[in-house]
Amino acid sequence: MNSEIESFSEKYRALSPAEFFMKYKEIAGFNNPTRAMYQTIRELVENALDATDSYGILPIIKIIIQNLSEERKFYKITVEDNGIGLAPHVVPDAFGKLLFSSKYILRQTRGMYGLGVKVAVLYAQMTTGRPVEVTTSKPGLKFIYHFKLRINVNKNEPEVIERSTIRKNVDWNGTIVSLTIHGDWSRAKSKILEYIEKTAVVTPYASITLVTPENKIILYERIIDKLPKPPREVKPHPYGVDLESLKQIISTSKYSTIQDVLKHSFQSIGDLTSRKLLDLAGIKYNTDPRKLSEEDLLKLVEVMKKYDKYKPPKPDALSPFGSEIIIAGLNRMYSPEFVHAVTRKPRAYQGHPFIVEAGIAYGGRVPISAQDKPVVLRYANKIPLLYDEGDDVITAVVKDDIKWSNYLVNLPTNILVLVHVCSTKVPFSGVGKETIADVPEIRREIRLAIMENARRLKKYIARKKKEEEMKKKVINIAKYIPEIARSLAVITHSDGLDKDIITNKLVEILVAKTGLPLVEVKNAIESVEIGV
Repeated sequence: MNSEIESFSEKYRALSPAEFFMKYKEIAGFNNPTRAMYQTIRELVENALDATDSYGILPIIKIIIQNLSEERKFYKITVEDNGIGLAPHVVPDAFGKLLFSSKYILRQTRGMYGLGVKVAVLYAQMTTGRPVEVTTSKPGLKFIYHFKLRINVNKNEPEVIERSTIRKNVDWNGTIVSLTIHGDWSRAKSKILEYIEKTAVVTPYASITLVTPENKIILYERIIDKLPKPPREVKPHPYGVDLESLKQIISTSKYSTIQDVLKHSFQSIGDLTSRKLLDLAGIKYNTDPRKLSEEDLLKLVEVMKKYDKYKPPKPDALSPFGSEIIIAGLNRMYSPEFVHAVTRKPRAYQGHPFIVEAGIAYGGRVPISAQDKPVVLRYANKIPLLYDEGDDVITAVVKDDIKWSNYLVNLPTNILVLVHVCSTKVPFSGVGKETIADVPEIRREIRLAIMENARRLKKYIARKKKEEEMKKKVINIAKYIPEIARSLAVITHSDGLDKDIITNKLVEILVAKTGLPLVEVKNAIESVEIGV
């Protein structure tokens, strides 16, 4: 009987993080060869941009996609940047150990999970067996370091296959990463080109070069030297605390009293506020934080969340683009006849600071919109969001909350709306990080930012319509000028006035009365004279 029970008993074992994501790579976006190719390029490009613009370096990014085997669909993807580089002792863990990252701090970054490039390395191992190759050097170092490595899946540890050091003969710093994966360029091409284009829209300060498998070169040249303000690490806000995060703060704290922990580990908590919180929680100021019971800590968390007199979270951890960069990017890509952008003031949700900024482009090379909404470009922490547009709060606001006819916009037309949400914790609605959840505070800011742009567009369209109506009136008036000039020339012939002099005088009067440029009035007269 016991043997029968044992035969049906569950077998338990632990998975390393690397083994987990190898089995469930779909969580990180590596669903299939098409999505995996897009995701690999995205992760490498975003790491390259974080290594440059976050450190005050104007980015020079080069992306090369090579087809190594048409039959096997093996592609070598190489991304090079001119960023701060990596210290050689960091490289193995940075590319060979999942959940090892410089991004686990309270500061806006393009990625937060510490997974992306490592899952790409795993995917390469699983599909082609090729290791990742990394070449890097930091500013001021005399050497360039080259690595070939793979991930030991069972141990979640890097295995360095090859390591070499080269003395610099040129002043170069940055990182070059090459991965060989099983991909599907024919299917992934459109999304990859869209991703690079939309990245270029919001990085007019970057030079981005893409070399496709067909050896086609796509270049987005830098047109502005202004960089976004880099984000700074900040302390957590008390509204964002929970029981486990408070325990973690206490366990890593060097302070011996709970009051000092509150004062020095959180923003917006000083001496008076810390005393108030502890009084409400029934905890003595000088209590050793490590001796507090779980019930005490839970009570303290509840008090911290209910207290309503904190200052808002600091926006120092955020790095918005700013209206100048957004306008420059929209001009570079679409040459619109009208463009405007706004960056809203910092706000907060659940203790997390966020900033919404939006741009609007009209006319020029802007794509034609749909019947129910303008073309929408969505961004979160500087990353373009390409998938699941219909489930995103940005799309909902553009489509449902804005009545475009109120702003003299008759859809469909050449109009585009760009929205960027940056935060230390963007509320994504899925692990794929492609859609932003409908948080009331964020939805309101998106709506206000778009409406502010739309009001400016309305003024432009109204002024343009007025000018067009004026032109029509001028044409109606201008068609009589040649005949009037001829008649007056006959009447005033004794005074030596001819038709051309009279015509010019009448044109001057018309310009003065209408305010239209002289050339517009003359063109209108000429068009009448030749029968246009």
